[in-house]
Amino acid sequence: MNGTLNEKARTVVTEALASIDDIATLPEVTIKIIEVVDDADSNPDQLYEVIQNDPALVSRVLKVVNSAFYGLPGQVSNIKRAISLLGLAAIKNIAISASMSDMFKDRGKGGFFSPWELWRHSMAVAVASRKISTMLGRAFNTDEMFMTGLIHDLGLLVEGQIFPEKLEEVCGISTQTQLPFLQAERDIIGATHQDFGSAVTLKWRFPHKLRDGISHHHTPAELDGVSKDLSIILFCADTLCCEQGIGFSLTAITQSVDPDMLETIGLDAENLQEITENLADEVDEALALFSGD
Repeated sequence: MNGTLNEKARTVVTEALASIDDIATLPEVTIKIIEVVDDADSNPDQLYEVIQNDPALVSRVLKVVNSAFYGLPGQVSNIKRAISLLGLAAIKNIAISASMSDMFKDRGKGGFFSPWELWRHSMAVAVASRKISTMLGRAFNTDEMFMTGLIHDLGLLVEGQIFPEKLEEVCGISTQTQLPFLQAERDIIGATHQDFGSAVTLKWRFPHKLRDGISHHHTPAELDGVSKDLSIILFCADTLCCEQGIGFSLTAITQSVDPDMLETIGLDAENLQEITENLADEVDEALALFSGD
């Protein structure tokens, strides 16, 4: 959990997570995959032993490896070959994204917040973060950035389940007054979606720098080093996707990407324009590919 939380926010986050087992706990097979991938001594054969007993996951991995998303030559029908070609981190992404998509299936009831629209936005930020990482060609693994983008707003799902009325109030105030979303959350809920997201990813045992990025994706200036660069990538991707109106877009309506931020990670305005080209179509393709059946 974010160590900078005040006592009130810490209490709100702790009590919320204690009551949402369906969000805070991943399926057993996904947990096993994460454990294997994050073990420096593991190998593809160990991952194969976990995956081979889950036919639905085998099917999904083969679907992804044979898609244009990874651009690999030829058709692959053997799961061992798929693991070898994609790599362990990509397999982890597929497992987590398939598990997570079930959490977002609710289409909402006509209010500001819709879990499905949040899933679409999350996938958009994942795709945009991956494109930025590819463009930079350094520091960050593209699979790592895709996953971080995908889960950056997971805290909103917590708020939507535990505090649905308060979240609607936050959305309404942000829309009507242009009050920054984080400030509205602090005023009404007592903690922010960054705080909730950080706590969930801590429970999921995600790497420290990924948790830092998620807990500061609206506030990258509060970090330094690699964690700051990662959070800036998320900030840029999030802002671009909200400007494009892809999915739930209220959290970044008061945000803008400044030149100093771009300079920090080695991008410029032209790069951002390139990232937005065909982004909506790429997001739709990724949704069809990575969402659970």
